[in-house]
Amino acid sequence: MDDVDEKIIAELTRNARISHAELAGRVLLSRNAVRQRIERLERQGHIAGYTIVRAGDHSGDVVSALVLVYRQDRMRGGDVLAALKRIPEVVICEVLSGDFDIMVRLEAATLQRLRDIWEDIAHMSGVRDTVTALTLSAVVNRTRGGRGSAEPG
Repeated sequence: MDDVDEKIIAELTRNARISHAELAGRVLLSRNAVRQRIERLERQGHIAGYTIVRAGDHSGDVVSALVLVYRQDRMRGGDVLAALKRIPEVVICEVLSGDFDIMVRLEAATLQRLRDIWEDIAHMSGVRDTVTALTLSAVVNRTRGGRGSAEPG
């Protein structure tokens, strides 16, 4: 990585949806050169994805919860899964064996947004019941970009 790559990453960090043309003007390259550099940075793993940050949420903190979902009919509950896929704050959705049918991990900008999503899930056709637990702290998180993180507990 050179200084231009660092500038590209800095600009994308500020605004991941910046156009290649605008980004090119800021780093003094052609639009095609910027596109090629971004593709290379993605291949090399320097850019692993793009994240949505809500306005007013400058802390980077998110409110997260696990929602365990009981469906009315385990075998014909595809509508519930399809609806969960459409919720942007659903970061993990897994079908389980045992007592619970589905485990959903939510990450939202605010507690109110988390509550709204929980209510939406609880009122979905095909959902019989839910059990929800708010995340108090993260001890290990290996789901983001393959990097582990730890927080003192």
